[in-house]
Amino acid sequence: MLTLYDYLPSQNAWKVRLLLNHLDRPYRTEIVRIFEGEGQRPDFLAVSPTGAVPALRLADGRTLAESNAILTYLAHGTPYSPADPFGQAKVQQWLSFEQDHVASIATLRHWTLTGKLARRAPALVERLRRVAHKALAILERELAGRPFIAGDTYTIADMALFAYVHRADEAALALADHPHVVRWIARVRAQPGFLGTVYPYSIDPFSGGELP
Repeated sequence: MLTLYDYLPSQNAWKVRLLLNHLDRPYRTEIVRIFEGEGQRPDFLAVSPTGAVPALRLADGRTLAESNAILTYLAHGTPYSPADPFGQAKVQQWLSFEQDHVASIATLRHWTLTGKLARRAPALVERLRRVAHKALAILERELAGRPFIAGDTYTIADMALFAYVHRADEAALALADHPHVVRWIARVRAQPGFLGTVYPYSIDPFSGGELP
C-alpha cells in the first residue's frame, strides 16, 4: 500500500489527497510534524531531501517527493493525465507555472494565517503580492477561453493550481476580481470525487513558529 507523508494544513499535501480521492486509491498516512522539526529527521530526509511534505512511499519501498512529481506519477495512465505527449507537456507547463508563480499565494496565505506577515520585510511582502496578482491575472486571461487550464478536460494541472488559488482570499487577494477563475473553481469543485476538507493551521499549535 502507498504511504503518504502528510501535514494536514498543507495544501501541497492536499493536492495528493485530492488525486488519491479521485482515483479511489487506498493509502496509509504518516503525519510529519514539520514545525516541530520532524521534517529534518535523517530518516525523513532520506524520503524527502528538502524535508518538505508531501512525500510518498510506494509499496515496493521506493520514495518520491515534491507534490507535482507525485501527482504526475499517480496520474499516469488515468483520465487526469493526457495520453499524448503534447497534452502531457501542456500539463507540465502549468505545473511549472504553479511552482514558479502560484507559490507566492501559498506563501502569503501561510504568513497571514499563522501571524508571520508582520514579521516579514515589507518589500518582500510587496514583491510576493505583485507576483500573486500577476499569477491570478494570467489565470483569468487563460481561463476565459477554455474550461480547464490545460484544455477541455480536468487534469492534475487544475488540481495543483486549485490547491492555493481557491484560498487566495485568505492571502488578502480578492478572487471576486477574477470571474473566470471563480467559475473555474466551481467547475473543479463539481468534479466527481472532489475532496472539500481543508485543515486550518490552528490545529497545529506550533505553526506560528518558523520551520527548522
